Amino acid sequence: MSNQQLPSSFDGNTEFYEESRWQKLTRKLKDEPLIPFGCAVTCYALWRASRSIRSGDHHQTNRMFRARIYGQFFTIVCMVGGSFYYAEEREKRKIFESAVAQKKVAERKEAWIRELEARDEEERELRAKKEAKKKKLSESKAVASSMVEQSEERKLGIVEAVLDLGGFRR
Repeated sequence: MSNQQLPSSFDGNTEFYEESRWQKLTRKLKDEPLIPFGCAVTCYALWRASRSIRSGDHHQTNRMFRARIYGQFFTIVCMVGGSFYYAEEREKRKIFESAVAQKKVAERKEAWIRELEARDEEERELRAKKEAKKKKLSESKAVASSMVEQSEERKLGIVEAVLDLGGFRR
């Protein structure tokens, strides 16, 4: 198999590439900038309310708690409006993410099959080596037994048979 990436139907569309968490956060902030703004307004109102509680100003505290409620309402309205506005894009993104997930599963499966094939090949090589060793051992046993039989026929002793087997005999 070649290591080149297969062509994709999403090649021309730079919007549909995998993105990191940071890229996703910045994209979400760009798509719906009012939601973080509403969260910031809510946090500012809570901070101001806590300062007014410490200073003992009850009127300012009540105004800031009302501002917090308005900030939360604004944020929720922005979230609901954004969900209607970006529904089609989110559907496309879900389809793309499922396609990417399926592609990753297929790649893992192919990698697993390649690994199994490599292991199978290694197993075959080991079996072939083992068979070659067995064959060589059986041949050497046959040679040794024939040498022993020959030495028995000639009535040689053990030392002479070993010397004859090793080729040290003159």
